[in-house]
Amino acid sequence: MFIPLYDANSLRYIKRQYVTLALIAVNIVAYLVTTVGGEDFAFAAALGLGYIPSVSHDLAVLPPELDLVPEPLTYITYSFLHGDLMHLGGNMLFLWVFGDNVEDALGHFRYLVFYLACAVAGAYMHGFIAPDSNAPLIGASGAIAGIVAAYLILHPRIRIWVLAFARIPLRIPAFIVLALWIGFQFLMLLIDTENQVSWAAHAGGILAGAVLVLVLKRREVTLFDRQIEKPRAVELEKPDMAAPVEGKPPHWGRQ
Repeated sequence: MFIPLYDANSLRYIKRQYVTLALIAVNIVAYLVTTVGGEDFAFAAALGLGYIPSVSHDLAVLPPELDLVPEPLTYITYSFLHGDLMHLGGNMLFLWVFGDNVEDALGHFRYLVFYLACAVAGAYMHGFIAPDSNAPLIGASGAIAGIVAAYLILHPRIRIWVLAFARIPLRIPAFIVLALWIGFQFLMLLIDTENQVSWAAHAGGILAGAVLVLVLKRREVTLFDRQIEKPRAVELEKPDMAAPVEGKPPHWGRQ
């Protein structure tokens, strides 16, 4: 419904969003590396580095040649793989628009912990919903969902530019866009049981992000844009024109 483009939300505590930029770079490099060898190589990478619930729950075993990393590590490695350019581009766009302000509110290191924890939560929720699935879960959507939830809690009143229905540019408060997005994820989790999208991973990331931002944010960071106050009108004291003027009158000419 809405494609985020830009938020006029300046950084307050950091000079640059180094971790967000690094995460975008790693995701792009991972996509290029896993797709350069063709579809077979990309599929092998997805099996070896993606999160597979049946393997995680000891219901299946990968062939030795695909056992690339220890199984617990796939709770993280899956989030750096993407199936196609649309999958990668959509996730990176959300990360670019919303990630910098979450990084600003948490600090570089805690933001990295936050991002990886949301990815883990997404994989865990996916495995909880479909424990016997043999399909590999890939994509940064779980981590991105956590960032969306955190941004909604931190900056609901900030206006962002979006493309409505991928055509109409609008500048609207963030809470409208992000609340609708989050609601859509949970709705699809309930009604869509056959789609290839893991709505459960999105839901897990959202829940983790909403909790972790409260724990990991800087102490001085306020929630729900409480630092934004409407300017109050100041009543100026009306001068007494009848009072005598002492001394020389002011010079009203040009200076």
